[in-house]
Amino acid sequence: MQRLWSAIGFLTTVPTPAHRFVFDRQTLFWFPFVGFGLGAILAALALLLGALFPPMVTAALLVGAWAALTGALHLDGLADCGDGLLAPVARERRLEIMRDSRIGTFGVVTLALALMLKFAALATLPSPWPALLLAPMWARWLILLAMQRPLARPDGMAARMRMPLDVRQLALCALPALILTGMLCFWHWQVLPASTVAILAAFGVLRLAERRIGGVTGDVYGAVVEVSEAVFMGVASLAIR
Repeated sequence: MQRLWSAIGFLTTVPTPAHRFVFDRQTLFWFPFVGFGLGAILAALALLLGALFPPMVTAALLVGAWAALTGALHLDGLADCGDGLLAPVARERRLEIMRDSRIGTFGVVTLALALMLKFAALATLPSPWPALLLAPMWARWLILLAMQRPLARPDGMAARMRMPLDVRQLALCALPALILTGMLCFWHWQVLPASTVAILAAFGVLRLAERRIGGVTGDVYGAVVEVSEAVFMGVASLAIR
């Protein structure tokens, strides 16, 4: 259980028993399950809040709860990537910008777009629980995928977290999300294309990072999570029934 508590403590603000933090391949295995746990909490909140408030209020509260459960850690990474990867500056300057705790115009716009997409999807989805279960789950698996990419610098969170996994190990970690996607697509078929497009969007973020700064950083991990979740929710809200 120590690895599970380590994964929960690292990825969320959920209180965990006092323990020594362990970060190894077994800890990484729990990442998608932590994502599922986040999704389950959000899905339960969606049902509860939906019975008390109109859709737009419910959506706003869910987006707030989503950020609170992760300590806005990934949102901070997304904002830093918005400033660093999108600004028309040299590579060295991009890395300096991403280290800066201040947020600039590109970061604000990127952050606002991601939050608005989540809000709009939650406000329009008649039954958001399948998407809420899956979006965080796939996003935490995508962190494992991002770990396999080259590093932009030898220090920082990405360097400390780096844990090489082979194809078989990545596939094993993805299996729970694949099974749940297959099960839930019978209730909400949009989760199937949403999963595919979310993964492609994450690849897009990783490709952009490799082109602009030469690899990944901890901020890029956060951007992968937030972009994939926002894209997942957006595609899951497809109006085709």
